[in-house]
Amino acid sequence: MIALTHVLGVLVVLGSGIVAGVLFAVALSTVPALAAMPPDRYVYAHTLLGRNWDPTMPLIVLGSTFLDVALAVLAPGPGARWLTGAAAACLLGVSAVSHFRNVPINRRIHRTDPDAIPASWRDPRPVWRRWHLVRTALAVSALGLNGMAAILLS
Repeated sequence: MIALTHVLGVLVVLGSGIVAGVLFAVALSTVPALAAMPPDRYVYAHTLLGRNWDPTMPLIVLGSTFLDVALAVLAPGPGARWLTGAAAACLLGVSAVSHFRNVPINRRIHRTDPDAIPASWRDPRPVWRRWHLVRTALAVSALGLNGMAAILLS
């Protein structure tokens, strides 16, 4: 019979893998593409690209965080408990950076008219990129921690 901890182990690797993969792909391809655009195209493209992230990514991040917490409570050994607890903290960090740093910038960008960008417009791309790289590093760390925990659980 498959133990609940094994099922949770698969789910946390799957969830954190999706989060890390999406954020890594954005950092590798989308961010450089947006950085190369003139401001009007950037605002237009950023608005289009951001349409379908909510509520999907927050649900995956927070759902994976919850599953990591559950696994940290149920795991049979201290190693797996510590690893999944640390992974949960990393995913909570992803959520916090997203909610308090990237999302407010996104909202400001989405309120900008790409056809009427003022001369005083402050380009948010460098700051957005820095915070995105922070959450990407946290997500990749969570995936690594969950992978190590899965090995301990097997």
